[in-house]
Amino acid sequence: MTPSPPSPQGFDPREPKAPKDPKKVPAEKAETRKTVAEAATAKKAAGKKAAGKKTTAAGKAVTKKAVTAKAATKKAVTAKAVAKKAVAKKAVAKKSVAKAVAKKAAPRGSAVRKSPVEPSAEPVEVALSPALDAVDRERLLHGTHHQPHAVLGAHPAPGGIVFRAFRPYALSVTVVTGDLRAELHDDGDGFFSGLLPLRETPAYRLVIAYEGAVQETEDPYRFLPTLGDLDLHLMGEGRHEELWTVLGAHPMTHQGVSGTRFCVWAPNARAVRLAGSFNFWDGIGYPMRSLGSSGVWELFVPGIGEGELYKFDITRPDGSRTQRADPMARRTEIPPATSSVVEASHYEWGDEEWLASRGERPAHEAPLSIYEVHLSSWRPGLTYRQLAEQLPAYVKELGFTHVELMPIAEHPFGGSWGYQVTGFYAPTARLGTPDDFRFLVDALHRAGIGVIMDWVPAHFPRDDWALAEFDGRTLYEHEDPLRAAHPDWGTLEFDYGRREVRNFLVANAVYWCEEFHIDGLRVDAVASMLYLDYSREPGQWRPNEHGGRENLDAVAFLQEMNATVYRRVPGVVTIAEESTAWDGVTRATHHRGPSGFGGLGFGLKWNMGWMHDSLQYMSHEPVYRRYHHGEMTFSMVYAYSENYVLPISHDEVVHGKKSLVSKMPGDWWQQRANLRAYLAYMWAHPGKQLLFMGQEFAQGTEWSEEHGPDWWLLDPAYGAQADHRGVRELVGDLNSVYRSTPALWERDTSADGFEWVVGDAADDNVLAFLRRDADGTPLLAVSHFSPVVRQDYRLGVPDDISAWCEVLNTDAGRYGGSGVLHPDPVKPEPQPWHGHPASVRLTLPPLSTVWLRPA
Repeated sequence: MTPSPPSPQGFDPREPKAPKDPKKVPAEKAETRKTVAEAATAKKAAGKKAAGKKTTAAGKAVTKKAVTAKAATKKAVTAKAVAKKAVAKKAVAKKSVAKAVAKKAAPRGSAVRKSPVEPSAEPVEVALSPALDAVDRERLLHGTHHQPHAVLGAHPAPGGIVFRAFRPYALSVTVVTGDLRAELHDDGDGFFSGLLPLRETPAYRLVIAYEGAVQETEDPYRFLPTLGDLDLHLMGEGRHEELWTVLGAHPMTHQGVSGTRFCVWAPNARAVRLAGSFNFWDGIGYPMRSLGSSGVWELFVPGIGEGELYKFDITRPDGSRTQRADPMARRTEIPPATSSVVEASHYEWGDEEWLASRGERPAHEAPLSIYEVHLSSWRPGLTYRQLAEQLPAYVKELGFTHVELMPIAEHPFGGSWGYQVTGFYAPTARLGTPDDFRFLVDALHRAGIGVIMDWVPAHFPRDDWALAEFDGRTLYEHEDPLRAAHPDWGTLEFDYGRREVRNFLVANAVYWCEEFHIDGLRVDAVASMLYLDYSREPGQWRPNEHGGRENLDAVAFLQEMNATVYRRVPGVVTIAEESTAWDGVTRATHHRGPSGFGGLGFGLKWNMGWMHDSLQYMSHEPVYRRYHHGEMTFSMVYAYSENYVLPISHDEVVHGKKSLVSKMPGDWWQQRANLRAYLAYMWAHPGKQLLFMGQEFAQGTEWSEEHGPDWWLLDPAYGAQADHRGVRELVGDLNSVYRSTPALWERDTSADGFEWVVGDAADDNVLAFLRRDADGTPLLAVSHFSPVVRQDYRLGVPDDISAWCEVLNTDAGRYGGSGVLHPDPVKPEPQPWHGHPASVRLTLPPLSTVWLRPA
């Protein structure tokens, strides 16, 4: 939290005033302050005063000039005023106030002059006006006033317009409107007021004198609310799909004045004040107004704009106070600093061609191979813009269609990799500004690469400056403690049943897609959202209204999120990281399944079962793999139950799980051969592919966010660099052949796009199958997970293909293999085999995968 500047020790406006207290009202002045009745009586008795006549009131000598009425019918009365001439008593009192703020400069936000304002005319008479009543005064001083605009600013009153200002630490406050300049009476404790004989409330400015500086500024309390009834209605309904355009901080022009609108949802707060760099983190003079039952608090602050730091100073229901970062902040300070930053985008996109074409094919019918990246450690130390110079070129060289970014929303702890989010609407400031992140996305698009980002709506951390008990009570988290606390990560779960919370998250999903042109959202930890008993023992959870363990609120939220994103942003894809057998993750929301639920509406789902089983199989020594053959074939039992992604993600190469190549058995040659064969098997298997950074060149060590991939392994000066470059070259060729072969992706979700040739050759460690495109054109994939060469291995094939040519062989010498290849076309023989009318005889290289397609 940004610290507040030093303030006078022991200062409390509620305490009796001591001689040098900055908010003390001099006793002489207090004794002579006029009541409302006295002011009215004095004015009636005096009538019109002759020009130049001097009067004495309460120990002050003030020169007054009569206001001359003009002939215009609805014009405000104007008059030229002269500067104040304070008597010694007032000067001494004001000097006492100034001493208390000697260490504070005037707040920013307007022109500041170092000398007092010179008078431009004779002063207008300022009648004593009704000062704030004791209740309003105390509530403003103690941060519990919910309608400051009702008492501060300018308001019609008998005899004219009453002006009130609350400016702690000020020596004087003067109202300026047109040619009229009138100093308000000092009511003590930072309050100033005066009654001007005006017919209508004018546009006006305030001239505020501090010791050594004068500030001329607009009065925030003269402005109408910046939010309309429709916005408030949609928020109340939980249906504001562009929530980020109304909540948060927005530089804007309001009633002809430039400034920033601040809005925050805090329905349980007694009051909210605005603290920031523009008021030295002291929100006492910046109370926000409540916009009724919406729970929204609003304040338009003139004269401040982009780059200002701010937080919301919230008075909780119990009267205690807390300063909170803006949940809707679109930019933050660089962690560990926690303030929000006023932000407006000025980026001009150049990816129109990409956006126009990305929706031509549904994701499940298009080539989709994903390179997963942790931006902060891919090339440690690079900013978004520097990454834009390297990442697109590298990914394009490897041939991946998309990158998937681990969470880039702001998070306080780098070791969480972004999965404990505090700034859901702000790209992490560690790497640059939001527009810098837009630049990176744009660069990837212009290189022909889609951008998927990890999105984390399952939970949030407990930091006391963020979302946890935001306004003093449970708000974003569930009110039931058993449903609020996430048992695995020490975090809090969102209350998906609350309309405003669901709106916050649904709008957030849309925000990333619309404002940053994100092409897909991979939703983290979906399983933990769907089940009330997730990681909980009996007695630690309560059933739903039907007695089941399904989280019905979470189901409704995910359905709404997917439906809204697909409706608003055509061409995007949502991907669920869901590790259970939940029915219908990628089924349309309006189609009910056997369980009675509509589908969740995702486009794709991570196939965690395939990942676990296949890696388990590969970890065994080849001699034992025959006993685990089913681990490689079982995935085809359910391959078409959902639209799948095959993920080899960061989760599989950290925390003692070893890197991908290190999971493989055998010596270094065999480890790399196993890895190459496995990757080619994965690229041929039905489903889309995802590979985590560093695994594309057989990094031997686990990934660490502190140093990232071991790029030095590719350095020509390193003796074994050819071994690593060979694997990387294979990955590039896998992607190249994959993208040019529709049989490998066009019918990923259709059972007639796959056919086993042999799936039961456990003793041989062989798996062979056909993939077909929409026209029926096949590709033959053969994986041999044994370290021996098998000559003349017969495989059944269709009889309508005259010859097969090898398009990829992981045993090629340039990949680091032994070079057992099929350089010439392979012709089928009329001998039936494996249920097919013809067959081919192949030499199977050791620990390899071979792809063949019609010559």
